[in-house]
Amino acid sequence: MIATPEPRIQFPDRPALPDILDTGALDAQLAGNARPMAVLREALKQGDATLRHHFEAGAPAPELVYGRCWLIDQLLRRAWALYFDPQATDISLVAVGGYGRAELLPGSDIDLLILLAEGAEPGHAEAIREFLADLWDMGVEVGHSVRTIAECVEHGRADITIATNLLEARHLTGSHALYEQMRERTGPEHMWNGRDFFDAKLREQDVRHHKYHDTAYNLEPNIKENPGGLRDIQMIGWVAKRHYGVLTLHGLVEHGFLTEHEYETLVEGQSFLWRIRFALHSLTRRREDRLLFDHQRTLAAQLGYQAADSPNLSVELFMKDYYRTVFELNRLNEMLLQLFKEQILYADDSADPVVINKRFQSRKGFIEVAHPNVFRRYPFALLEIFLVMAQHPNLKGVRASTIRLIRDHRHLIDEDFRNDLRSRALFMEIIRQPHGVTHELRRMNRYGILAAYLPVFGRIVGQMQYDLFHAFTVDEHTLFVVRNIRRLTVPEFAQELPFASELIRKIPKQELLILAALFHDIAKGRGGDHSELGADEARRFCQHHGLSRYDSELVAWLVQNHLLMSTTAQRRDISDPAVINEFAQAVGSRMRLNYLYLLTVADIRGTNQELWNSWKAALLSELYNVTSQALRRGLENPLDQAELVAVTRHRARDRLLEDGFDQDQLEPLWDNFTEEYFLRHSPDEIVWQTHAILDRDDPHAPLIALRPSPERGGTEIFVYMPTDPGLFERITAMLDQMGLDVMDARILTSEDHYALDSYVVLDDHGRAIEDPARIREIRQALIQGLGKPHGEATRVTRRPPRQFRHFDIRTLIEFKQDAPNQRTIMELITGDRPGLLSAVARAFTHCDVNIRNARIATFGARAEDVFYITDHDHRPIRDQAVLDSLREHIINELEQKTDQDPASGT
Repeated sequence: MIATPEPRIQFPDRPALPDILDTGALDAQLAGNARPMAVLREALKQGDATLRHHFEAGAPAPELVYGRCWLIDQLLRRAWALYFDPQATDISLVAVGGYGRAELLPGSDIDLLILLAEGAEPGHAEAIREFLADLWDMGVEVGHSVRTIAECVEHGRADITIATNLLEARHLTGSHALYEQMRERTGPEHMWNGRDFFDAKLREQDVRHHKYHDTAYNLEPNIKENPGGLRDIQMIGWVAKRHYGVLTLHGLVEHGFLTEHEYETLVEGQSFLWRIRFALHSLTRRREDRLLFDHQRTLAAQLGYQAADSPNLSVELFMKDYYRTVFELNRLNEMLLQLFKEQILYADDSADPVVINKRFQSRKGFIEVAHPNVFRRYPFALLEIFLVMAQHPNLKGVRASTIRLIRDHRHLIDEDFRNDLRSRALFMEIIRQPHGVTHELRRMNRYGILAAYLPVFGRIVGQMQYDLFHAFTVDEHTLFVVRNIRRLTVPEFAQELPFASELIRKIPKQELLILAALFHDIAKGRGGDHSELGADEARRFCQHHGLSRYDSELVAWLVQNHLLMSTTAQRRDISDPAVINEFAQAVGSRMRLNYLYLLTVADIRGTNQELWNSWKAALLSELYNVTSQALRRGLENPLDQAELVAVTRHRARDRLLEDGFDQDQLEPLWDNFTEEYFLRHSPDEIVWQTHAILDRDDPHAPLIALRPSPERGGTEIFVYMPTDPGLFERITAMLDQMGLDVMDARILTSEDHYALDSYVVLDDHGRAIEDPARIREIRQALIQGLGKPHGEATRVTRRPPRQFRHFDIRTLIEFKQDAPNQRTIMELITGDRPGLLSAVARAFTHCDVNIRNARIATFGARAEDVFYITDHDHRPIRDQAVLDSLREHIINELEQKTDQDPASGT
C-alpha cells in the first residue's frame, strides 16, 4: 500500500482527521470562561486520545503526524490570544524545527521562536513568561527562544543547528510581516549559502552516522538518528529547501533530482518510521526514539506482527521490516547526497571526463558510465563497475546518475546473467583483489547487486536474531567478517592481532577464506543446521564459479565447521590430550587449521564488538598451538596423558632449579599434588604457583596470589588453603560482587587436603586487571573473606543489565560421562545473571558434589557453562537419581536467585 503522501503545500489548512478537535465548540467553551487554560488542556487531552484511537484503527501515519501538528496549532493560537493581540506588529509566534516542518509525534518537542521587533513593547516580557508557564501547565512541552531578527541572524550564522531550525520556520500567529522579514534576513543570501550549508550538514551527518557505527543495523536502533533513520530524510529536505528552494520532497521530483518511484520509496519509508515512532511515544508516554528491547515485543504486536509459535519470531519479522526499510532509505540518502555533491560542491569543476575503458569513465574523481545504455548493452558491467572501483582506489565514489542506473537495471541479473562466464569471472576477480574487497562488497550490498547476484544472500539481508549475542543483522555481520579478514592484511593494523596478521600471509589463497566468510551464515533463518545448509550452498557456488574440487571442498568444509574451533576452545577442556587429539582428527591438516583459525577469529570479532577479549584470544591461540603440535607429531601418534605430565613436570622443575630452589623443596610439595594438577597447568603456571607457596610468610593464612597473564588471557587468581566444602561458592560470590567475571576455574585438591584453586577473571569491560592498586584490593578482600573459617558466602547484590530481563532463557542441564578422566561433565544453559556461579556452587555443596574444572561462556544474556564434577570420593557420578537431584537443586537455586534479584521487580 502506498503511504499517504506528504502535503504538496507547506502545511494542510485542515486535518485529514477532522474529529481531532471541534474548533467551533472549543471557541464557544473559551468565550467568557474564567479558566481558559483548563479548557485548552482538556482539548489537548481529548485530541491526543482521538489520535491514539485513529492509530489503533490503522490510520495512515502522515494523517496522525500532521493531525497532531494541526491540533497543537489551534491550541497555541488560542493560548496566544489570551496574552497578545494577534494583530500586533511587534511580536510573532513562529514554529521552528520539527514543529515548523509540521511533523509532530505524541512525544515530540514543540519548538517555538517568539520573534520580537526592535524596540518591542516592554510589557511583552512578562506576558511571554506567563504564556510559556501556562503552556507547560497545559501539558505542552515547549522548547523556546525569544529573539529579535538581528539576534536570529547572529545566532544562525554562528550555529548550523539554529540556522537549520530557522530554515523550517512556519508562522503561527502574530505579525506575519515580522516573520517574513526574519525569513528574508536568514536566507542563503545573508548567511549559510547553499554550498556552505550543504558542506556543514554533510559533516554533521558523517559525525552522526559514525556515532552509530556507520550502520543502520544496531540491536537497539535509534529510529531518528541511526543511518537510514528519519534524520536522513530530513537531511535531504534541508538541502532541498536551502539550495533549491523547494518546500517539500516532491519538489525534488519536479526539479528532476528524484524519480516518482524514489519519492514514493522515501515517503513510504518515512511513513513506516513515523508509525513506529508514534507507537513508541504512545507506549512510553514520552519522547523515546530508541527501539529498546523493553519495547520491541510490544511494538511488534501493536503493529500487527504475529507468529503464534514464537513470540521472538514476531519481533524478528518486525525488525527485519525495519532494517530493510532503513537500509533502503540509507541507499537513497547516499545517492541523493552524491547528486547534491555534484551539483553543489563540484559545480565549478569543469574537468573533462577521463576514459577508464569503453564502458566507464571518471568525472571529477567519480566513476560514471560512458553512455546511458551501458548496462542494457553489457549487463555484465553491473559487476564490472565494482571491479573497476577496487582497481582504481583513487576514485572517490560513483556518480549519482550511475548509481540510479545500477538500481534501475538490477532486474537484468537473472539466471542467464549468473550463468554468463563473464559475470562469474568478474565476481571472482572482485573477491581476489588485493585491495578494496570489503568496500566493494559493501557497495554491492547497498546498491542491491550482491543480493541480486546471490539470491541466497538476499534472504539474509535485514535478518536479525532476537538476542544480545548477535549485535548485527546476518548480512551486516557477514560483511564485518569479510572486513576483519581483510584488515589482517593491512600493515597498519598488524599490531591488533600480530599472530593472525602473520598467519594470513601464509595461506595460499585468501579468496577461499573470503568465500567461506561470505557463506558461513548464509543459511541462517531457514531452519535446520545452517552450517550444513550453508556448506551445500558454498559448494554449489564454488563449483559453478570454476574453482577446483579441492578448493570447493575446502570452502564447504570451513562453512560446515566454522563453529568447531570456538566451541572446542570455549566449551571443552583443551588441557585434556584426548580433546586435542579429537579436534586434530576433525581438522586433519595444518592448512585447514590455519584457515579455520583465521575464520574463527574474524567471525567472533564480527558478531559483537564486545565479544572479543583477551580470554578468547588466549583460548584460540592455545588451541591452535597444541593442535599444531599434534598435527606435526602425526595423527597416528597422539600424545598421551602420562607423557604430557612428565614433560610438564620436567620443564617446571628446570625453571625452578634455575630460580634457586632445590629438589628437597620441590619434591615434598609436588608429591602431594595429583597427576591431574600437572595435566591441567602449564609449566609457567606451576612455576608461579610453586614460588607463591614456597615464598609465603604465614603458612597458616590463606594464600592468595594474583597476576595478569597474557598466556591465559586474563588475570590469574591462585588460592592455596585447607579445603572447605563451600570454598568454590564463597570465592565465586566474592569475585562476582567485586565486578569480576570468572572465565575459567580449575578446582583441585592436594593429597594433604589443600585447595589448589586457579581462576582466570576479567573486569566488567572484558579486560584483564593490571592496575597494581586494584590487584591489591582484590587480594585483600579475598584474604579477609576467606580468613573466616566456614564463613557464609557473600550475597551478590549487583544488578543484571537492563536488557537481560527481556530474554526468558529456559534452564537446561545435561550430564555425560568422561570415563578416561574419571569425571562427569555437566553442561548448563541458562540466563546469565550476577551470582550465577555461586548459586550453582551452592547446589554442588548441598549435594556433596566436588567441582574439578569449569569453563564459563556467555553469549549476550545466555550463559553456557561446563562443569567437570565428581562425587565426594572423587569418582564420576553415575547414579541417575543423584544427577536428577543435582539438576533439581540447581534449578531451584537459580529460580530463587531470580526471585531475589533487585531488578526482577519482586
